[in-house]
Amino acid sequence: IFKAKANVRVLQIALPEFKSGGTPFEQGRNAQDIKRVGSGLLIQTADNHELQLADLEVVTKVQPTPAQLQDLLFAWKVAKYVKSNAIVFCANGMTMGVGAGQMSRLDSARIASIKAGHAGLSLQNTVVASDAFFPFRDGLDVVVDAGANCVIQPGGSMRDAEVIAAADERGVAMVFSGVRHFRH
Repeated sequence: IFKAKANVRVLQIALPEFKSGGTPFEQGRNAQDIKRVGSGLLIQTADNHELQLADLEVVTKVQPTPAQLQDLLFAWKVAKYVKSNAIVFCANGMTMGVGAGQMSRLDSARIASIKAGHAGLSLQNTVVASDAFFPFRDGLDVVVDAGANCVIQPGGSMRDAEVIAAADERGVAMVFSGVRHFRH
């Protein structure tokens, strides 16, 4: 396969075996994420948390179904690897629409919906993962209008109560992960 592609570079590295307990370094994981910014470096905590069902906090009157919970965990994993202000629509273990890298979560939600539409995909009865909290209800309204009926987000906004009330008003389930994927 590689002979057919003259400009492919493959880097093979030996990673230490994963060890439970201990520091992230001892576990074989990077503890910090380092990015070059201009003539300096941005060093931030690496996003190494593996979200489990037990970590989720249902914050709405509507409870997610077992199938929705599995889709939420999948969507959350996808959102982890999407650029800032990630909005990920998923259904049945499949990614349906992704919006990312925008200055606002609202725009990312709209783009995810548009992308799904361009691909001929219906977003009815999907779940949505947001890599950071919804600062206002408008982002939630956009994903629900597109067809989502269950949402996962970290929580932690000063307006969480307003967004939870909006989810209850719209009849959708919402869970908090307590973990933020958003990185700079």
